[in-house]
Amino acid sequence: MSNIEKLKRLLEEKIIPDLESVIDSIFQDIKDGEEISLGEKEELEELQEMHKECREILIEIEANELEEDEAKELYEELIEVISNN
Repeated sequence: MSNIEKLKRLLEEKIIPDLESVIDSIFQDIKDGEEISLGEKEELEELQEMHKECREILIEIEANELEEDEAKELYEELIEVISNN
């Protein structure tokens, strides 16, 4: 499996669903009337930005604009982030 395929699979099956789950959870808290702190607000913004960046990477993959070495670097960075959490 190429690094591009591994990156795409990781984004589609793990990273994006996890981000969406956390974002949805925060919005559900807001909907339920809970106030969120400034820290939670900042975290929400960061999560939304990460989600956007992940979607942009998928667009690059679909448009064949991502190089194999760049995909490998991104994949390794994401695996490291996952491992540290």
